[in-house]
Amino acid sequence: MPTYKLKYFKNRGLAEPSRLVFAAAGVEYEDIRFDREQWQSEKESSSEKYPFGQMPVLEVDGEVISESKAIARYLANEFGLAGKTNLDKAKVDMVVDALQDIAKGLVEMLFGKDEAQKAEAKEKCLTKTIPTIFSALEKMLTSNNGGDGFFVGDSLTLADLAFIAHTDYHVDQLKEAATLSAFPKLTALRERVLEQPNIKKWIEARPKTEL
Repeated sequence: MPTYKLKYFKNRGLAEPSRLVFAAAGVEYEDIRFDREQWQSEKESSSEKYPFGQMPVLEVDGEVISESKAIARYLANEFGLAGKTNLDKAKVDMVVDALQDIAKGLVEMLFGKDEAQKAEAKEKCLTKTIPTIFSALEKMLTSNNGGDGFFVGDSLTLADLAFIAHTDYHVDQLKEAATLSAFPKLTALRERVLEQPNIKKWIEARPKTEL
């Protein structure tokens, strides 16, 4: 078994899908977390370990992989959580990429240049982006054996785990009805995945950090 080191900040953020993949697979790894000051020092002293000057990065027996989605997809492929066929893998990627579209809207909502821009981004995100994408995901889930299993195929994949990581923010921070609670199949999927033994164990044990 290779030696894995996952490096990121002291929050869930972009590394959480990969942490959930490790948890689901029951594979041990070193979960290395930096605060902002530590990261500046680390980046300056070990620049060769951060190809694009950012985190997360994954070290696999010393080989470095950067970019959060590349890391999560690599791990999912290694541990049998990427989908069983190429078509399944494309469907998993479709879910992951759709969730990223929502994430972009949330970033604009939270970090716009001024309050007016934040308010405009929030209105767009809550009334258009999130309902549109969640509606499509609800239909996709429902089309797979009635929506009482998983997004793709008959077993857990990165699509379900990325959905858990992404919707942490909706559950913990967004209270508007336009988010997750308006979609019963997605809500039930989240609850179902969180009850998976390895996932439940990780959620209970993970550091109580910011999202």
